[in-house]
Amino acid sequence: MDHEEERIALFLDYENLAIGARDHLGGLAFELKPVADALAERGRVVVRRAYADWSYFDADRRMLTRSHVELIDIPQRMGASRKNAADIKMVVDALEIAFERDYISTFVLCTGDSDFTPLVHKLRELNKRVIGVGVERTTSAMLPPACDEFLYYDRLEGVEVPPPKARRSRPAAAEPAAPQQTRPAAPPETRPEPRPATPETPAPEAAAPEAPAADAPDADGLAALVAQTVAGLQRSSSGGAVSASTLKRTLLRKDPTFNEADHGFRAFGELLRHLADRRVVELTDGGAKGDPGVTLPEHGDRDAAFAMLRAVVADVAGRDGVALSSLKNRVLKAAPDFSEKKLGYRSFLQFCKAAATAEAVGLRWDDDADDYLLTTATPG
Repeated sequence: MDHEEERIALFLDYENLAIGARDHLGGLAFELKPVADALAERGRVVVRRAYADWSYFDADRRMLTRSHVELIDIPQRMGASRKNAADIKMVVDALEIAFERDYISTFVLCTGDSDFTPLVHKLRELNKRVIGVGVERTTSAMLPPACDEFLYYDRLEGVEVPPPKARRSRPAAAEPAAPQQTRPAAPPETRPEPRPATPETPAPEAAAPEAPAADAPDADGLAALVAQTVAGLQRSSSGGAVSASTLKRTLLRKDPTFNEADHGFRAFGELLRHLADRRVVELTDGGAKGDPGVTLPEHGDRDAAFAMLRAVVADVAGRDGVALSSLKNRVLKAAPDFSEKKLGYRSFLQFCKAAATAEAVGLRWDDDADDYLLTTATPG
């Protein structure tokens, strides 16, 4: 057994997370997968528990059950404090596991509640690493400094927070206009895509074209998955090369069905060499024979992508610049194969921030536009 691998216990204060996401992330429903993917880059999750009065979260309960989370039900009588009961049970369980299961080295507390700060201190006294996860706007300022690491849910890979514009436009003009404009426009765009596949092939064969069709984009999807995972492992460690064996374990944590053979490769090393030829990753000599190091290219494709971004901004930016929300589509028109995820960036905004740091473009927030604006002028 690999003793360097972290064993993780995950505890979710579910009411805090679900209500925080709904109220402060534009009505977004909480999803466990972004949290699970982030933890897969840090170790193996061996305990998963979520605490709530589940009569209030019926749909969420099914989602968590599919993710193999143990649901701890805290039913409440009239007038009782549902929150306090769930908090106490979560604290008792965490301390019990800390004392009884020495092999668990990391505790992940998914909550923004400062009431859990004493638990964080106690776990650290017991030589446990503590990672917090919470919605940024509902997380107490006391909690993140107490943890060894704190992850804001709204910044995790896979969490798409609706832009502020969408919230403001709904009450004013979107309600009368959207139902009339969206219904004619959306159905033509949404329906033609599934339907061409169905008429072209009979019903029994409809499933067969889906697999090959998924395999074509899978080439880019696979490259993005590997690049994101390498970037995540480098962020959560001291940086430098990640061993191929560690990368493979992490990919399997994110998707237990992952198999390089499904993508046409005989071995994981062959897949890595293919991605290295495409400049998605770079391979170095590893610590063991047959276990090379994997890193992201430091220059090359990234610099070319920054130059392409600057060219697009120069072409479309007005006097004040071009809004970030409309820029991605313009970039894809100029470079259809572009994907910030293949370069290791979690989002297009992170890619643009990196380009601004490299002084390829200028980036600033504009209150009037309620968006980021990009220009070719960089800070002098």
